[in-house]
Amino acid sequence: MAGKAGTTPITYSPSPTTQYKKKTPIFRDVDWVRPDGRGFHECRPAFLRTGAANAASGSAYAEFGNTKVIVSVFGPRESKKAMMYSDLGRLNCDVSYTTFATPVRGQVSDNKEFSSMLHKALEGAIILDSFPKTTVDVFALVLESGGSDLPVVISCASLALADAGILMYDLVASVSVSCLGKNLLIDPISEEEGNQDGSLMITCMPSRNEVTQLTIAGEWSTPKIHEAMELCLDACSKLGKIMRSCLKETASASQE
Repeated sequence: MAGKAGTTPITYSPSPTTQYKKKTPIFRDVDWVRPDGRGFHECRPAFLRTGAANAASGSAYAEFGNTKVIVSVFGPRESKKAMMYSDLGRLNCDVSYTTFATPVRGQVSDNKEFSSMLHKALEGAIILDSFPKTTVDVFALVLESGGSDLPVVISCASLALADAGILMYDLVASVSVSCLGKNLLIDPISEEEGNQDGSLMITCMPSRNEVTQLTIAGEWSTPKIHEAMELCLDACSKLGKIMRSCLKETASASQE
């Protein structure tokens, strides 16, 4: 893993004793199978599509299992705030959930925290001086919450920015891992996240091998952190290839 020293935001959270739900015995059994039948180190199939919203400058739709997200990008457009501060462009991010995104109506994650984390994940990948004194707005809407919502939002937002023609150093891919007992589960679903001992999320630029964000919550040993990071980076590399293929297909279709 390579990255610019001192530029990668790292977030730590305390023990998940009060944060996570009561453990379900099945996840502590020796021979248990993930609810969706995947292997512990197997990601959900990813479906990606650009041009999902006609009114936006760029947009993308992502579907990872039961997690469904749509992101719309508007701009660059003139911004008085950007003119006041510098000649660099500004990035605004907003993450929201539909009222029917979760089984329990209105039961959603912290939108403000997710919006801030989305901004941190994308900002380092965008060439901000390519649109001086203007603003790019990124609106992410979680249509269905099926687990690993934020990583899916980040990856989908990166694709939408590329679809809008925003200059970036590289696409941004994000993957998370849950720790349940001695096991590491990549790309966890909601049920697994609700019973995890800890979580780790990495956001990176796959082609440049640079991490833009690392978030750790819960109780981790150093060897487990290293193992989880390797799992995430490998998955991000594979996801990055899928994202580039999606953009190439869109470009090919527009030329026909």
